[in-house]
Amino acid sequence: MHENTLILIEVGALLLGMSILGRIAARFGFSPIPLYLILGLVFGEGGLIPLDASADFFSVGSEIGVILLLALLGLEYTATELLTNLRQSKWAGALDFLLNAVPGAVFALILGWGVVGAVALAGITWVSSSGVIAKLIRDLGRVSNRETPTILAILVIEDLAMAFYLPVLSAVVVGVSLLQGAITVAIAVGVVSLILFIALRFGGFVSRFFSPDHPEPLLLGVLGLTMLVAGLAAQVNVSAAVGAFLVGIALSGRVAEQASELLTPLRDLFAAVFFVFFGLSTDASQLFSMLVPAIVLAVVTIGTKILTGYLSAKRAGIGVPGRWRAGFALTPRGEFSIVIAGLAVTAAGIPLLAPLATAYVLITVIVGSILARVPDAPWFKAVLRSRAAAVRAKQAAAN
Repeated sequence: MHENTLILIEVGALLLGMSILGRIAARFGFSPIPLYLILGLVFGEGGLIPLDASADFFSVGSEIGVILLLALLGLEYTATELLTNLRQSKWAGALDFLLNAVPGAVFALILGWGVVGAVALAGITWVSSSGVIAKLIRDLGRVSNRETPTILAILVIEDLAMAFYLPVLSAVVVGVSLLQGAITVAIAVGVVSLILFIALRFGGFVSRFFSPDHPEPLLLGVLGLTMLVAGLAAQVNVSAAVGAFLVGIALSGRVAEQASELLTPLRDLFAAVFFVFFGLSTDASQLFSMLVPAIVLAVVTIGTKILTGYLSAKRAGIGVPGRWRAGFALTPRGEFSIVIAGLAVTAAGIPLLAPLATAYVLITVIVGSILARVPDAPWFKAVLRSRAAAVRAKQAAAN
């Protein structure tokens, strides 16, 4: 069979399978990401039916998927909103880092993966999934809830922090000297700061390059600019995904709204390809060997994320039910965790990190999707009412 023909057959079969899995996930009200990862594991290295012909297609498609995921996330915010969120939520961001990055770093050191593994696993356990959490908030009708701005502020801080974390990780995994690493990080920080400055001061000017009234040129222009900046950012050791995120921030007004609408179907397609490709590139035979460590890590860091959301919402003056909603909603990890694992596995040669990250993301997305619904359960509301009554009775007795 001709190779191109085989590629078409493999890609077509996988896309059809992804469509079916997406419908199943929608039917039961949870994220399709775990199903996409499992599909990739089934047809990847060490899976039941390895597919080789379409590997290059899914590799390129996964790169585009990451770029579009972050570009669309950037389109949801302006540079001013980002800076405001940073100023208002510094305490929450610091707490989030300490409670969730440190356990990952310690866990990697226990496994004997050294400094590189510690830096990578710290990022994997630190960053929640903006995509999964945003979908949960929309699906559960909590967009206007009082705790939602706190959740979004933490997500924005994490996403922006990735602009500085990923260059550091890149320098560490490549194994450059201290001076070279410092120069690499300095260049990366300078590039990120420059793009943020342009977005803050000249965002309107950049947006005027595009017309929201002409869909086709707008789609091609924004997509072209995003991929161009992503590529240039990668060239100076800034993540391509972060470059795309900052392009999204630079665009505003009707241009951002129309671009978001036009790019959303492409994002959905290539983001799904990204998750499938990570499964395809992970040795499924090693997944079970890392299942117990993944469960232990998930239990610890799901608990720390719940504590992060609860304490951050409490500091923001939100009531007890909202604190629990914030904590439970933040537990899923996803796209950034996979990106970090992919970078570390490719550049640093820690093969067991990929199956650990895959199992970990699967567990946190599935458990997180369930936990996010717990605050709406009658039994949970009854427990909170009982505890509140007990506290009032105790205070009354003390007085």
